[in-house]
Amino acid sequence: MSNADSFDIVVIGAGPAGKAAAVSAALFGKKVVVVEKTAVVGGAAINTGTLPSKTLRETALALSGFRSRKLYGVDLSLRREVSVGELLHHERMVKITEQSQMIELLNQFKVPVIHGEASFVDAHTIKIQLPNGHERRLFTEYVVIGIGSAPVRPALYPFDHARILDSDEIVEMAAIPKSLAVVGAGVIGAEYACTFATLGVAVDILDGRDALLPFLDMEVSKALELAMKDLGIRFHWKEQVTGCEVSDEGAVKLTLSSGKTIATEAVLVAAGRQSHTERLNPEAANLLLGKRGLIPVDETFRTNVENIYAVGDVIGFPALASTSAEQGRVAACHICGSEYYKQMSPVLPTGIYTIPEIGMVGETEGSLKSKNIEYIVGRADYAQNPRGKIIGDTTGFLKLLFDTNEMKLLGASAIGEQATELIHVAMTVMLAGSGADLFLRSCFNYPTLGDLYKLATHDALLKKMERKGVVGILGLSADF
Repeated sequence: MSNADSFDIVVIGAGPAGKAAAVSAALFGKKVVVVEKTAVVGGAAINTGTLPSKTLRETALALSGFRSRKLYGVDLSLRREVSVGELLHHERMVKITEQSQMIELLNQFKVPVIHGEASFVDAHTIKIQLPNGHERRLFTEYVVIGIGSAPVRPALYPFDHARILDSDEIVEMAAIPKSLAVVGAGVIGAEYACTFATLGVAVDILDGRDALLPFLDMEVSKALELAMKDLGIRFHWKEQVTGCEVSDEGAVKLTLSSGKTIATEAVLVAAGRQSHTERLNPEAANLLLGKRGLIPVDETFRTNVENIYAVGDVIGFPALASTSAEQGRVAACHICGSEYYKQMSPVLPTGIYTIPEIGMVGETEGSLKSKNIEYIVGRADYAQNPRGKIIGDTTGFLKLLFDTNEMKLLGASAIGEQATELIHVAMTVMLAGSGADLFLRSCFNYPTLGDLYKLATHDALLKKMERKGVVGILGLSADF
């Protein structure tokens, strides 16, 4: 065993979780190496998922002139078809830049990256199958698994055909279709459906459920569905795809469980994601797997094997780039004996980049009702806010949920322009254990969407006074 092949920590996977774990451990002076199966770093977050899809969304909004259409008398939409090159150029530039910055960061902390497929020989020995066919072995005290996930590819669909795409492949499409069927109304499916509908593509969404993103506050879910219908998106609820045929001319026909058929130029299958943990040879390390190959962990992200940790998509929900990175930091700090990151934050935000976008944190009305918790709703519309008027968003809103007695913030949801940014204010207030009092004492710049928090808080306080039968006792109004 050479010193070059001996490490304190081997991190398997160079996505957000693996990168965060590697850099955090290196900060504490550990000798760390990252093993990445693909030729590039960044995982799905940088290369095929999070950043590409969000960049495509922004490009579609810009090239379609979507935002300008909402402004009074302004239409800056393109008068020609958008090419694939135009659509993907910005996405590729963002991706390349992020890859370079990640490599630079790892280099800065003297963390080498070995490209190849890793598997366990035992709990302290990692075998790497290198691209040139050779094999290398690494010896380590600890292992952090952050291999991410890949799209589920149901056997029903002929993915070898250029018109049948999974959510990784769609960012490498050959041409923009005139019509697109999206199978699966989850976050990924809904986001891509909005992006392509904005470009004028005829979009159909098919799902076996009967509600859009049911984990959202129901009012927000319904508002999003209405907005997506306004984009021209057609929903087919309680439908399963039972057949998929591609003609010699390239047209695709989907047969549904109801007997209906849909003809389309392309199909995006967004049927969820899975981690290929079986490729790690987990049995060799006595590593236990749970349902769908997910790895069970404790609150420090340690597995059943004392020196092996797992973070990110490979452990399941919430499988977000932001939370995965935090998990990597917690795992690294636990390995290094640091008290800096002892546990995950109890309050985690969610951002959904549909059109309009959605931000949420904490409880929803549905979850509070299921827990029999009394609450008061404070609501403020973008149309009430001068910044909302300036940007032309007349349908967005912010919704705050306070506990009835102390007016402590329990949850928040926002839908509209910059909703994913706006929600961080609510997250911070919840982390502080505060609520209405803090919003009232806060001074937000004018004109900004931040002022919606004051409006929503005033709305909640008025409702509380109504419950007590003291409406008007302070002369409050909706815009005071």
